[in-house]
Amino acid sequence: MTDDRTPADISPTRPAPETVAALRAFNRFHTRFAGVLQPSYMDSGMGVTAARLLYEIAQGQAGVLASSLRERMGLDAGHASRIIAGFEKRGWIARGRGSDARQRPIALTAQGRAAFAAIDARTRADTAARIVELDRGQQDDLVAALGQVRALLGDPMASEEASGGWSIRPFRIGDLALVASRQARLYEAEYGWGRAMEVMQGEITTAFLRDFKPGREQAWIAERDGAMLGAVLLADVGEDVGQLRLLHVERVARGLGIGRALIDQCVGFARDAGYRQMMLWTQNILTQARRLYESAGFQLVEREAHSLFGAEMTGERWILALH
Repeated sequence: MTDDRTPADISPTRPAPETVAALRAFNRFHTRFAGVLQPSYMDSGMGVTAARLLYEIAQGQAGVLASSLRERMGLDAGHASRIIAGFEKRGWIARGRGSDARQRPIALTAQGRAAFAAIDARTRADTAARIVELDRGQQDDLVAALGQVRALLGDPMASEEASGGWSIRPFRIGDLALVASRQARLYEAEYGWGRAMEVMQGEITTAFLRDFKPGREQAWIAERDGAMLGAVLLADVGEDVGQLRLLHVERVARGLGIGRALIDQCVGFARDAGYRQMMLWTQNILTQARRLYESAGFQLVEREAHSLFGAEMTGERWILALH
């Protein structure tokens, strides 16, 4: 198949038409899946906007301001006010004290909590019924994919969860193939490193898995809700030297401390395993990674110019004495 698009069509500053089309198709699917098009959400007698507003009020146990609700949901002030007035008329909410009428926090009454609990239970049951045929692996894939979608599209709630909700675990079956794929894509997108980088990533992960030495080698995955946020490997290169390899952090998760946490995990394991030294190889243009290595105590000991990835750059070897 030939690609007849002009350079303007595939400009990195403008979304590709097929990306826009795919997102619109997903939106059409999801509105059906979530019952958004029905006049009564989950037979509650409310539309989906009112049901979502009730959910947001329920999350603020100590009360929440109407202005905060409008901002969080992106609602028109008049529309939100009418829905809130309807809740008040039903006896579902009560307003607390505030400096003025606009600053009075809204909280659910006992009747409102009962109404929310009923809708929430129906929603959970309906969602569970729709995915009951998925096995555990498929469910994990779904969780990871949905987390990636939220992060990529800038869901502020996903960012808040990521800031305190990520964790680091040892690698599992299938992880390292994804590590190689993600890194190849990231380096291609950010630096234009192409097939040569992809080949190297695949060779590193394949050799790591084939020759894996339990207790001497390990790989770690940083994740949130099943979505990979970063990774790092520690490989035994002989003479009591461990090599830190394939450190990366996804663009949507940078600035959360994940890179430093992965390095610390790697160094701590190397100390416990009895390595006398750690080493790593990186590139001079990877400034953020270089700052992390330096802050962790690594020292630059060697530089060498090369063009392995299709562009002139300087490779660097760093070491960290452990014992």
